[in-house]
Amino acid sequence: MTGALEARALAGVKVLDLSRILAGPSATQLLGDLGADVVKVERPNEGDDTRKWGPPYISDTAGNPTSESAYYLSANRNKRSIAIDMATEKGCALIHQLLEHADVLVENYKVGGLARYGLSYEQLKDRYPKLIYCSITGFGQTGPYAERPGYDFLIQGMGGIMSLTGEPDGQPMKVGVGIADVMTGMYAAVGILAALHHRATSGEGQHIDVSLLDSQIAWLVNGATNFLADGVLPKRLGNGHPNIVPYQVFDTADSPMILAIGNDGQFERFCRVAGVMHLAADDRFKSNPARVAHRKEVCELVAEALKRRSRAEWLEALEGAGVPCGPVNNLEDVFNDPHVKARGAEIRMPCEWAKDGHLRLLANPLKLSTTPASYRSPPPRLDEHRDAILKDWLNN
Repeated sequence: MTGALEARALAGVKVLDLSRILAGPSATQLLGDLGADVVKVERPNEGDDTRKWGPPYISDTAGNPTSESAYYLSANRNKRSIAIDMATEKGCALIHQLLEHADVLVENYKVGGLARYGLSYEQLKDRYPKLIYCSITGFGQTGPYAERPGYDFLIQGMGGIMSLTGEPDGQPMKVGVGIADVMTGMYAAVGILAALHHRATSGEGQHIDVSLLDSQIAWLVNGATNFLADGVLPKRLGNGHPNIVPYQVFDTADSPMILAIGNDGQFERFCRVAGVMHLAADDRFKSNPARVAHRKEVCELVAEALKRRSRAEWLEALEGAGVPCGPVNNLEDVFNDPHVKARGAEIRMPCEWAKDGHLRLLANPLKLSTTPASYRSPPPRLDEHRDAILKDWLNN
């Protein structure tokens, strides 16, 4: 746990979080980790959809499953929950009372969805001119698809990443986690931080329009830029790299490993360790462009060489020679890794309603020397903090 007295980068920033599922909650969790006071507004009786996205569910102190799924816990720490029915006059009035004190509003309703409650950006901007209003949608506030709902899986397909992922002769493959949602949340958090800085110098709030599809396309990075450069549609390469060879998973005598050779010097050192210096002297393999052109041939020869020793032997020998390589870890391997432990990738948050009195969660990866991420409160139960929120924000 981070000490309560440590400086928090976003201390004093109040975030009204009307989002649910993953993209919005991951953005507001990041803001919460950095010290913002995040109030999570949820539907009465139901709450965030992901509370019930299980199994697995977290067990309570008696060992019985709660209504809180592991999925929900992944994106909702450092928040306080209040249940409000915005469809009622009383509920909408309470939202406005909270907005009087909010610096940031985050929502992921369909385009126009909050207008029915008088809570769209256009309806609020004059009343709350300093408010930073962040809208997260599948397709953005404009364009022919604006009114469509957005789902991570569909966005991965439409945004191109599945055309680059998977074995050459297999089906297009999605990433194993909701990466379009998570990256959209990160872009949203960056936009909010930029808007807070602008407001600090100008006094102006603004609207942030961030969409899953825009974000998905933006993080195609070199995969998309390769296509934009030459107009050639990239093919799926499995674990291979479009621009660097050999850079993929190979079998050893016992377990798979990753060989990630990024330049010609590394390839020569690999050949020396592997006893295949003739490959480094072969005109087809001397340079990376040549190896890319002869991908199949060089990878077959490297694969043959790697099958002669165990993974542990290769890792020791290649790491000693400065050749980038590594294991393919399962999650148990990941959290048992001594470096991962030393970096604090797993945290244990005290939680009075959870079995063993704590929750095992993923740490924030940001290492700020003066204003580190802090872990002040576990993901909230539905409506858990109503009285505290009304007191702190409204002095009720």
